[in-house]
Amino acid sequence: MITRIDLRGRILSARELAETLPRAEVGVEDAAHRVAPIIDAVRARGADALREYAERFDGVRPEHLRVPAVALSTALAELDPAVRAGLEEAIRRVRQVHAAQRPQDFTVQLAPGAQVRQRWVPVQRVGLYAPGGLAVYPSSVVMNVVAAQEAGVPSLAVASPPQRDNGGLPHPTILAACALLGVDEVYGVGGAQAIAMFAYGAAGSEPQDGQTLCEPVDVVTGPGNVFVAAAKRLVRGVVGIDSEAGTTEIAILADGSADPGHVAVDLISQAEHDPAAAAVLVTPSVELAAAVESRLKDLVPSTKHSQRVAQALAGPQSAVVLVDDLEQGLQVVDAYGAEHLEIQTDDAAALAERVRSAGAIFVGPWSPVSLGDYMAGSNHILPTGGCAHFSSGLGVHSYVKAVQVIEYDRDALEVVADRIVAVANDEDLPAHGEAVRARFL
Repeated sequence: MITRIDLRGRILSARELAETLPRAEVGVEDAAHRVAPIIDAVRARGADALREYAERFDGVRPEHLRVPAVALSTALAELDPAVRAGLEEAIRRVRQVHAAQRPQDFTVQLAPGAQVRQRWVPVQRVGLYAPGGLAVYPSSVVMNVVAAQEAGVPSLAVASPPQRDNGGLPHPTILAACALLGVDEVYGVGGAQAIAMFAYGAAGSEPQDGQTLCEPVDVVTGPGNVFVAAAKRLVRGVVGIDSEAGTTEIAILADGSADPGHVAVDLISQAEHDPAAAAVLVTPSVELAAAVESRLKDLVPSTKHSQRVAQALAGPQSAVVLVDDLEQGLQVVDAYGAEHLEIQTDDAAALAERVRSAGAIFVGPWSPVSLGDYMAGSNHILPTGGCAHFSSGLGVHSYVKAVQVIEYDRDALEVVADRIVAVANDEDLPAHGEAVRARFL
């Protein structure tokens, strides 16, 4: 059901370790070749192309690509009260954490009359993606929207795939979550085509679209499959992106103290997202590995999405990795750079402090990834495919930019004038120095 990789007694270079660890066979680079024509078509033909791709990929040709206001209010009115209460609690917790993320402006007084200030400014418009293929994610609406709202972004648009069972509109719970958060610009557009629409905007093709269906945005965020991640890579530079938040991953670093039942259900919980989801256990305990494998054989057939889970666990992206000790295990999980990393060991908190590459770290037996998916208050939109080596999960920082403000008076500029001239001349840019000297003639 899940393969083993035995690293015990082996000393691997960083390159060798990266090549040995489990990864999906179809990566973002491979998917980018299939996504590029979609982006080009949406850029050229706007709403007409969006409807064609909805028909091809989602099995429905939406009449309304932009969701009518009445559909949003109706979805909220008809939302199950228990689900509404859950979403409201998630919003409260996520908002509390993200409010604390707001970066602070500062001023540095370098000398009398010489001042540099830094202001944090929100981007003006963002496109927020919420998946809706194999599963529906109102929780991703919460994660995207709350972070952008706490950053102070004035214009927010949400896209989620059209549902054949909902008349070509996104899933009703997605619509209800948008209404609950006060978002009224919502599109029934999925996949790479949604990312293209946000990056380039889209002209309307039918009367209900208007001349312009969607204006372009400054930043695109949100999770999705490998094709969504590939689309984000291709439009990066045209717009900002959060990270390549593709198909989900869980890595668990565990020793013999871990409960094999907890480990098994946590692996299953992420494997149910997608057949390409990655589930990795790293452990020095052969006994734990065997016990987890046994529990998986017992539990997978009885879970609702058993076929999907079994396929994910059996895929090349999933494995049980045996290591000599927790020190080697720490090296392995750092090299892997998981989206979600659980640490179920003795002294888990101390080990967590030493991790350098993970989207989010879940410490101890009572902090499962499922908690972070919904109610922890943290953000569940996180980098995948090793992108945690250089990028962060979604947060307020994803929607703000730093602007430096320089203010010198005459005396302060005169103090450094000769030094500016000297360095400018050394760089063979004499006009730079002359622009300073001219002020004192």
